[in-house]
Amino acid sequence: MRLLEKIDFGAWLKTIWQYPLLSVDGSSVTVGKCLVAIFLVILGFLASGFLSRRISKSLSQRLKLHTGALAAVNSISYYILILFFGFLALKTANVPLTVFTLLGGAAAIGLGFGSQNIVNNFISGLILLIERPITVGDFIDVEGVLGTVESIGARSTRINAVDNTRLIVPNSTFLEKKVLNWTLSDNTVRATISVGVAYGSPCKKVRELLLQAVLEHSSILKDREPLVLLKDFADSSLQFEAIFWLTIQKLLDRRVAESDIRFRIEELFREAKISICFPQRDVHLDSMKPLEVRIVNETKES
Repeated sequence: MRLLEKIDFGAWLKTIWQYPLLSVDGSSVTVGKCLVAIFLVILGFLASGFLSRRISKSLSQRLKLHTGALAAVNSISYYILILFFGFLALKTANVPLTVFTLLGGAAAIGLGFGSQNIVNNFISGLILLIERPITVGDFIDVEGVLGTVESIGARSTRINAVDNTRLIVPNSTFLEKKVLNWTLSDNTVRATISVGVAYGSPCKKVRELLLQAVLEHSSILKDREPLVLLKDFADSSLQFEAIFWLTIQKLLDRRVAESDIRFRIEELFREAKISICFPQRDVHLDSMKPLEVRIVNETKES
């Protein structure tokens, strides 16, 4: 107890607070300055997230921007605010920026030993946010995986695949490989349904029924007239093709619409007594004499 009474905790804390870690350009970087800088940086992260969301929300209400554009504005403003609050924290804590000269040199050495991919993905992420070849909400096909873009981060992009799994893709993938964006300019896509009918079927009636089945569906765009083509004279059928346009939010929307139209086509053809063909083959027998046909009764011995 006497030993504790002799210790001046105020002076002890002051000594630790002012303890110099290093000196740069005649200015000491103390423990207290570092703690203040860390505290301000944490506040800066929180403030950056809050302010970036407020900015995107304000732009959404005033300019009615697309969801992908708002996500890009949110991310870019977040990074800018992070840098601003970071420098502000260092300035407030009186930490000289020349401190980071040594750290910058160490980082440069680290880049040469394996950090290129991290920087590459970060820069690719900035390019994606600025050029916007893909945006949040787009339906894309990347390396055979179909899904919707959920978020574009500093290093990677998260995709919600059609089977409700999450795919994490490095940002550089979207700049280095082929990516099919189904909804880059809009969410309108073209769909095609093929059907074969028997030879001798009334072609004009077939065309009329196909157009009816397509136009009856609610998802079909009425401002883009559907088209029915007699595609080919196949081996055992007349091949027709119905081409139409619809709007989708996900791949399942297109597949459901195509399925509904096929159900309706089958119903209309059945009512009109039009046969949907299946593969058929005619067999011709070339024989010099009549074929002998026998009926054999098989009996089982008890």
